[in-house]
Amino acid sequence: MEVLNQTIERTTLSNLIYNEDYCRKVLPFIKPTYFEVKEERIIFEEIYSFVDKYKKIPSQISLEIEVEQRKDLTETEHSKIVDIIKTLDSTDVDMDWLLDTTEKFCKDKAIYNAIVDGISIIDGKDKNRTADSIPSILTDALAVSFDNAVGHDYLLDSDSRFEFYHRVEERIPFDLDFFNKITKGGLPTKTLNIALAGTGVGKSLFMCHMAANCLSQGKNVLYITLEMAEERIAERIDANLMNISMEDLHDLPKKMFDDKIAKIMKKTSGTLIVKEYPTASAHSNHFRGLVKELAIKKSFKPDIIFVDYLNICASSRFKGNANVGSYFYIKSVAEELRGLAVECNVPIMSATQTTRGGFTSSDIGLEDTSESFGLPATADFMFALISNEELDELNQIIVKQLKNRYNDPTMNKRFALGIDRAKMKLYDVELKEQDDIVDSGQDEPVFDKTNFGSKMDKFSVIKDFKV
Repeated sequence: MEVLNQTIERTTLSNLIYNEDYCRKVLPFIKPTYFEVKEERIIFEEIYSFVDKYKKIPSQISLEIEVEQRKDLTETEHSKIVDIIKTLDSTDVDMDWLLDTTEKFCKDKAIYNAIVDGISIIDGKDKNRTADSIPSILTDALAVSFDNAVGHDYLLDSDSRFEFYHRVEERIPFDLDFFNKITKGGLPTKTLNIALAGTGVGKSLFMCHMAANCLSQGKNVLYITLEMAEERIAERIDANLMNISMEDLHDLPKKMFDDKIAKIMKKTSGTLIVKEYPTASAHSNHFRGLVKELAIKKSFKPDIIFVDYLNICASSRFKGNANVGSYFYIKSVAEELRGLAVECNVPIMSATQTTRGGFTSSDIGLEDTSESFGLPATADFMFALISNEELDELNQIIVKQLKNRYNDPTMNKRFALGIDRAKMKLYDVELKEQDDIVDSGQDEPVFDKTNFGSKMDKFSVIKDFKV
């Protein structure tokens, strides 16, 4: 391994002085600490200094002269460095391979150095940094990658921009018309999507319904629960897919149950995995490990991940008793989940609680997000689920857009969905029932213009809202 590393390091140094295109692309990403041998590290420092000063690559002779002028080297060290410089050659190698190999070399070295730094901090040998800095050190190391893009030329790159406008982006569609309208066809990959609601309104129902729908589409679904047991989540999905109430589900004979499961299996090529973690015990690294384990043990790669729910996730950056505010803690959880979505190339669907004020409100805004306004700042798509006794009688629930990076959030800002709590299902309602809800004024309470809004005027105080 040591010989291999030395070969890579020598190849890197050779191409830094003989391949100008390579030097230009990789020099900003390489650090002196990536070179294990002191003499090679000095050569890199001289190359970097020369390019920085003269804006061109040095020759062998230039390097030898620069090294000769250094006063911090012994005669032996100087001799070793000159010998190494003389071994550097201009052998042609495949450019793509060279860039990939150099990038991997930089990543491996960055991670190794980060681990060494972390151990040093833990052992108290680093007096300038505390253990709190370790997560950011590791995050920076894991983020090492070559970015050779120089930006978008507005005029010259118009063709690529046109293709972008007309590209059909991979999405996970809903089986609910208005959700497809406001998301332009479903949830894109590498996104974090949040449902905001109070206890008992339907956060888990919404996610179970969506998980069932994704499975029916033939998608691979990973459902992570930190609130309910695996069996309870599966029970809700059974009720949804079998179109039977949860009460009747328990009275279903084994033969009939098996027949219904067999029918579901015939209709889908997808797989649904439900994994339970104790409340507040698991974070994104646990979920990442689970994804890798499922890939190895079950050849399972998720198309979408559900996390039920965000507020009771742990953070990989902060301990549960860490001396940080809820803003930073919940924002950290959200950022970690979105990072997981990007890494796994999937949409992540999760949920969050309202504030105490949100429980009694007839309308919900971003200010009603429990514990952290940093959550809406991180999410790509966020919406509120609103219910009350009047809506329950109508078997309806109101959806209000709060943030939408996929479409204009002022279009179809509010709309109604049918809800069957017994069967854990959501469904579209007739358009005529949407007339007074869809696109109602942003600053007006959600029920002011609905058919039942006039009935609500009879009450001076609204006490029975569930949000």
